[in-house]
Amino acid sequence: MSTHPNLLDTEHSLLVVIDVQSKLLAAMPEKSAELLLANTGILVEAAGRLKIPLLLTEQYSKGLGVTDTAIIQKLPVTFQVFDKTSFSCCAASGFMDALAFSRRKQIVLVGLEAHVCVLQTALELLQLGYHVQVVEDALCSRFAEHKHYALQRMQQQGVTITNHESVLFEWLKNSAHLEFKPISSLLRKS
Repeated sequence: MSTHPNLLDTEHSLLVVIDVQSKLLAAMPEKSAELLLANTGILVEAAGRLKIPLLLTEQYSKGLGVTDTAIIQKLPVTFQVFDKTSFSCCAASGFMDALAFSRRKQIVLVGLEAHVCVLQTALELLQLGYHVQVVEDALCSRFAEHKHYALQRMQQQGVTITNHESVLFEWLKNSAHLEFKPISSLLRKS
């Protein structure tokens, strides 16, 4: 059976977690930061269970610290981390090489801030021929309107806006999938 090219598939997907660092999260609205951590954590765990490659970036980690422990604890055994000072992940040393090496064309983005690093990364990846999906309930900005207009702008440019549950169920495809119960149980915890 042929599926729609906009549906995610575990064989073609790669998850990018952008700058989910404690110091940056502290500047976000509390409820938005909590939602981002919860939903990003679910996606990180699911990606690990489904053997989906994961790339993680940290914005100027020397000054802003490392990824929040809530995410670090859920990371799979194999992942790559890229320190960056650029806002787009594409300019981080080694990031594009890792992306090319993965041979994955469906890129799922989560993180912060929506209107800066996520937006710039999404548009650059789109320009490079990647199919980009941004998980709206796993990202935030300091101001809600910044996130709103970033999502609108990305969608107008051809980025797919999705949510964490859609990503999970597209990855699973079927309730008969061996990982269906463990991954669906992650949703009951959130």
